[in-house]
Amino acid sequence: MIPDLLTAAQFSTVYNALSLVIAAQLFTAIFLLVSLPRVLPRYRPAVTIALIVCGIAVYHYFRIFDSFNAAFATDSVGGSDGYAQVAGIGFNEGYRYVDWLLTVPLLLVELIAVLALARKMQNRLLLQLVPAAILMIALGYPGEVSGDLGVRTVFGVLSSIPFFFILYVLFIQLSKSLALQPVEVRGTLSRLRFLLVLSWGVYPIAYLLPALDLGADGWVWKQVGYSIADIVAKAAYGLIIYQVAKTKSWIEDPEFAEHERPLSHPLRTVADLDKAA
Repeated sequence: MIPDLLTAAQFSTVYNALSLVIAAQLFTAIFLLVSLPRVLPRYRPAVTIALIVCGIAVYHYFRIFDSFNAAFATDSVGGSDGYAQVAGIGFNEGYRYVDWLLTVPLLLVELIAVLALARKMQNRLLLQLVPAAILMIALGYPGEVSGDLGVRTVFGVLSSIPFFFILYVLFIQLSKSLALQPVEVRGTLSRLRFLLVLSWGVYPIAYLLPALDLGADGWVWKQVGYSIADIVAKAAYGLIIYQVAKTKSWIEDPEFAEHERPLSHPLRTVADLDKAA
């Protein structure tokens, strides 16, 4: 499934996409690390998991980046510059699936963690979501590495079954729990589920691109699609989780909020402003 030859523009597109993901994940992880004290201890596990997700992604994208650079070397074809696949060295797509096998279940765990539900309800949701996420990724991998369209289709359909189960849990069962959340974050948490699903929706599109027989362009845009989806599903998602955790911390502990909020923050009360004056 890996093209034998990339043009200079195609090579640069993949190179820059992978570089962008490394930068986005790395600096999001740094931000979450330094911001951890700004949320109450009960919400720090959610932010810590978001930090770990970004850290795992940084590690694997460094491996993907190195694998890509090793797999293609400058070559001259027909008088124009290009990058030919190096004999005996293949691009390792498996790094992505190892990354997703770890991070996709953790994305669901951090969502449940920031809700701070009762222990029994939390455990029930995790027992449903985490195995389904692992199964979804595990079933997608055989199709990803196969050059046979039939095999890709079969495993694509099989991996969709746990995906739809995850949707059922997020939009049917979890909706009841959202009603217990503070009004200030209820809308954000509801939209967060859509962000997760929309970002995950890029993966099957990229997964199916090789079936369109677009040649090297299809492979390049698959890499770009995966990269954009990973930025949204990990870095952007993690920042929203942090914002929810911070808002809930300030609502639940006014004394903690007094030291954390800027004077211009809309959640500042009149009493807070009088005290500050």
